[in-house]
Amino acid sequence: MSDQPLLSRLDLNLLVALDALLTERSVTRAAERLHLSQPALSASLARLRTHFNDPILARRGNTYELTPLALRLTEHTTTALEAARRVFESQATWSPRESTREFSIYGSDYGFATIGSEVSRLAAEAAPGVRFRFMLHNPSIVDDALNRLRSADGMVIPHGYLADLPYADLWRDGWVVVASQSNERVGDELTMDVLGALPWVFTYQSRTAFTSAARQLQQLGIEPHVEAVVESFLALPHFIAGTNRLGLIQAGLAHVAESVAGVRILEAPFDATPVVNALWWHPVHGRDPEHAWMRGIFAQAAASVSSGRTTVPVAEPV
Repeated sequence: MSDQPLLSRLDLNLLVALDALLTERSVTRAAERLHLSQPALSASLARLRTHFNDPILARRGNTYELTPLALRLTEHTTTALEAARRVFESQATWSPRESTREFSIYGSDYGFATIGSEVSRLAAEAAPGVRFRFMLHNPSIVDDALNRLRSADGMVIPHGYLADLPYADLWRDGWVVVASQSNERVGDELTMDVLGALPWVFTYQSRTAFTSAARQLQQLGIEPHVEAVVESFLALPHFIAGTNRLGLIQAGLAHVAESVAGVRILEAPFDATPVVNALWWHPVHGRDPEHAWMRGIFAQAAASVSSGRTTVPVAEPV
């Protein structure tokens, strides 16, 4: 209850001003961005300084720098603005065909190349004014998923990384090995000895960011010598062509990998645990009819991906 009087005294327009100041790090540029006069924004900055008991912008020579508090506020401000926007854009009734809402989804390039492209196609047919923003995640975003998903609509990521969040399973996929066609150590079939002897390219490699198949290799007693780490499944074959390296990629991207000159796809010599891809979201979105519609689009797209009715497009050679 003690927070209510404080909130009631705050002008939410200050949040907009704060976001512009933190982004531009200049009163002049922030005023131009918001189409306000410089004195008006200076007055907002004065109120923010009083509220936080902090200068927010500190002069360093001819420029301004964010104070330590302002740096901490940067991410929270963006999240709060997005949450406020969603509150005031909510409607009692919602028609997909008349909506201009933008849905924001975190994921990997694998997720976007498979289900993301199908979601975009289906949404364009059902709601031509709706737009999807597909944003690449990274380990820090995944680690902070609970907060990130307050302002984003979802995250497409396999089981094993998130917990205690609502989710809907989408589709299952297997793993295959990528090798160079010029790799003389690789025959028609791979062996566990070869997997242990050759160097690797991994997609993600940290305590909290990894692929299930790579982790399974270690559980089987193989400690791969990793020569490169790339946070992109679609880029992985380019790091293998013309080398003696190996890599693991989802079976759904096998034909894309094979389109890269100089690589080939082989079955893994171990029973790789399938990856179960899911859409995750924050509980705050649970009763949002627009979000429920979006989840339905993902379910339709997942059915297409699972049945093989959709394929990942392969870029034409330049």
